[in-house]
Amino acid sequence: MPAPVNPFKKGLREGRRQIGLWSQIGSPTAIEMIAGSGFDFIGIDAEHGPSDLVTVYAQLQAIAAGGPSHPLVRLPSCDPVLVKQYLDIGVQTLVFPQVESAEQAAAIVASTRYPPKGVRGYCGAPRASGFGRIKDYPFTAEAEICIIVQPESMKAVDSLEAVAAIDGIDGFFFGPGDLSADMGLLHGATRPEVVEVLIAAARRIKATGKSAGTICGDEALTRRYIEAGFDIVAVGSDQGVLVRGADDLAAKFR
Repeated sequence: MPAPVNPFKKGLREGRRQIGLWSQIGSPTAIEMIAGSGFDFIGIDAEHGPSDLVTVYAQLQAIAAGGPSHPLVRLPSCDPVLVKQYLDIGVQTLVFPQVESAEQAAAIVASTRYPPKGVRGYCGAPRASGFGRIKDYPFTAEAEICIIVQPESMKAVDSLEAVAAIDGIDGFFFGPGDLSADMGLLHGATRPEVVEVLIAAARRIKATGKSAGTICGDEALTRRYIEAGFDIVAVGSDQGVLVRGADDLAAKFR
């Protein structure tokens, strides 16, 4: 039996845009609720949110129960030890922050591959293999692992084609907040200058045959990104939905 099919990666390969919701709360209960909303993916944020390996494990279980959304996990760093652990608990799509060079991208890919192709440590019966029930997992896992890197600086933008040329890199997911800060426009993710850089960069990525993505909470701007050809689009966050909903409700009665 081979490793489970990654529907997110399959969708991108078939040219189907993936629309998702970012999850910053770190709650399995919240994840279970939103997993049934119809998003293609839920992005679990272990970089800026409170999630860690143990709580992500619980969130994976919650998504499996609430479904059918696919879980992406943004790691706190590109540490190969963390990569190994998240892969073992069943994460198939990983988002790597602050990737700026082809050398860094190659090291990331190696961290997701078993020897001799990479440096991923071997475990005989991880959750990813159904605790050993998926006998062919070690030989088929690689094909279903999706690697998304985040360009979050102008140095990273300058290196897009070199990173895209690394075999195993599936796509890019721009961090507009960090990119705006690097451009000297802190807290300026929706500034016209930043938007133009993102759209131009996405076109370059698309020309390489790889996928381009980003996150945006502004509906009009999100639709502009979609029209510009972004393949992976997080259209908001669970935290944002909760805060706005609570604020709006309170305002009605105060």
